[in-house]
Amino acid sequence: MNVSLLLALLPLLGLSGHPASWSFSATALGNKQHRVDLTVTLEEGWHIYALELPSNEGPLPTVIRVEHSSAFELADSAGEPEAVEKYDPNFGVVVRHHSGVVTFSVTVEARTDKAFEVEGEVEYMLCNDRTCLPPVAVPFKVPVGTSPKK
Repeated sequence: MNVSLLLALLPLLGLSGHPASWSFSATALGNKQHRVDLTVTLEEGWHIYALELPSNEGPLPTVIRVEHSSAFELADSAGEPEAVEKYDPNFGVVVRHHSGVVTFSVTVEARTDKAFEVEGEVEYMLCNDRTCLPPVAVPFKVPVGTSPKK
């Protein structure tokens, strides 16, 4: 079967190109701080790994990289909701992962009164009960506004 035909059949088979879709946004927190949210929506049955894993002998953790900028500084390390922790027989180790809709976040503190962008990438690995996909790095660029002018 040629690749074009296979790609045309994927939607009909209920299969998408990748079981994760990302969205990025920023929220003003006050005191020149802004939270940048990186939200992933996973297809049912898939999970993404936590920012920190109990062992380095299994899957890869999710990594958030933020490019350096003179417009802001990182105010806090990356955050995530509480992860499910369980033994994974496929890897033979305890893992920590998330399913469904998951929001990772970083907090930045503005060094300017002008709008700026937070750029970076999120690198992650997805697995389901049968298989794992190779790690993927998704770039992001999030506009961050300033406080409303009076």
